[in-house]
Amino acid sequence: MTATGSHLSGVWAKATDLHIERGIGCRVIDVNGEDYLDFTGGMAAASTGHAHPKVTQAIAEQAAQIIHSQINVYRHDKLEPLAAKLAEITPESIDTFYFGSTSDEILEAAVKLSKHATGRRNVVVFDGAFHGRTHYTLAMSSSRAIDREGYGPLPGSVFIAPFPDPHASDQEAEVSRALRGLDRLMSTQVAASKVAAIVIEPVIGERGYIPTPKGFITGVAERCERNGILLVADETQSGFGRTGKMFATEALDVTPDIVCMAKGIASGFPFAALGTRRELDDSWVTGSHSGSSNGNPIACAAALATIEVLQEPGFLDNVKARGDQLTDALRELQQLDQAMVHVRGRGLMVATEFDTAERAQAIVDHCLRESKVILMTAGTRGKTIRWSPPLIITSSEVDEAVAAFSAAIRATS
Repeated sequence: MTATGSHLSGVWAKATDLHIERGIGCRVIDVNGEDYLDFTGGMAAASTGHAHPKVTQAIAEQAAQIIHSQINVYRHDKLEPLAAKLAEITPESIDTFYFGSTSDEILEAAVKLSKHATGRRNVVVFDGAFHGRTHYTLAMSSSRAIDREGYGPLPGSVFIAPFPDPHASDQEAEVSRALRGLDRLMSTQVAASKVAAIVIEPVIGERGYIPTPKGFITGVAERCERNGILLVADETQSGFGRTGKMFATEALDVTPDIVCMAKGIASGFPFAALGTRRELDDSWVTGSHSGSSNGNPIACAAALATIEVLQEPGFLDNVKARGDQLTDALRELQQLDQAMVHVRGRGLMVATEFDTAERAQAIVDHCLRESKVILMTAGTRGKTIRWSPPLIITSSEVDEAVAAFSAAIRATS
C-alpha cells in the first residue's frame, strides 16, 4: 500500500519507511540528514558501497559519451573489454558472455540457451530456491508461497528436487538423502535424458542464506556430466566477491557450464550477464534472443569499474576477514539467547535464524529505530535476518552493527 496521493504502484514490499537522499560508502542519508549504516547492501547489490568514486566517475564519463547503444544496431567500445575481463575472473572454461539488465532476464536466457544447446525441454531446480519473478523464473522458485500466489498456472517443464535440510544433525546423510531424491525425480517424473539443465544457487538466497553443501553440488555436477545435462550456477547474489571468492563455486570444486551474474556485477547499476563456453554459445541460434538494453554502455562502464575495485590487492582478503569477524561475533551472541538457533554463511553473505518471525522482525526494527542500522529479514518463514553489507565494510562498522544487534537481542528477549 502506498501513501494517499501517491502515483506509485503499491506492489513493492517495504523493509523500512526511510526516504533516502544519498549514500556514501556503507551508509545512506535520509531526507532529514540522518545517516544509517546499511547492512543490506541494497539486497547484496551495492558491492563497492554507495557512490564509490571509481564507479561514479566511470558512469559519468560514459554518460557524457553515449547512454544507449542498441547492440543489434551498433556496438560500443566497452563490450569486448568487459567480456575479456569476465573471461579472466569467471570459473574455468567460461569464455563467452551475453549481457542483459536483470537477473530474471539472465536466468531465462540461461534456460533458453540450455534448450538450444541440448535439444531438450526440461529444467530441474531445488526446493527453496529463488530465481526470479517472471513467469518462468517464478516456476523455478519455491522459497515463498506469496511469490507464486495468484499467478498460476505457471509454465511447465520445471521439476523441483529436494535440497539438503540445513538443520539436519547428520549433514552427510542429509546430502545423500537429497541426492537420492534427485535420482528418484529423474527416474519417476522426468528422464535424465530429457533434462536440458539443472539450475542451482551456490548459496541459497531468499530461503535464508543457506550455503549449498560441497558434497551436494559436486554430486549434482557428477549427474549432469553423466547425463549430458548442463549445470547452471545462479550466482546472482553470491558472485562478485560476496562470499570472499570472486564466485562462490570456486570453493565448491565444480565448474558450471553456464554462470548467471547480476546484483554486485555493477555495484547495483541495473546489469546482468550470462557466461558460458563458446561451443555452447555457438549452438544458440543467431537472432533467436536479444533485448533493447543488452550491453548498455553505462552499465558496462559501471561493471568494468566495479571489477577493478574488487581486484584491488587485498580486497577479497578483507571480505573474508570481515565475514569471519561478523560470523564469530554473531556466534558469541548466540550464547546469550537460545532463540537464535542458527548462524551461517560464507564471507559477507551471513544469516542469523531465530525461532520465530516475530522475534526476528522485532530485532530488525530495534536496530533501525535505536541504532540506525539497517537489516532485513529473509527465509521462507521470515525467521532469518540477512547480513549483506557492501564489501568495503570496515572492522569498526562490523563492530557497530554487532553492538546494535546485541542491544536489540537484549531489548527484545
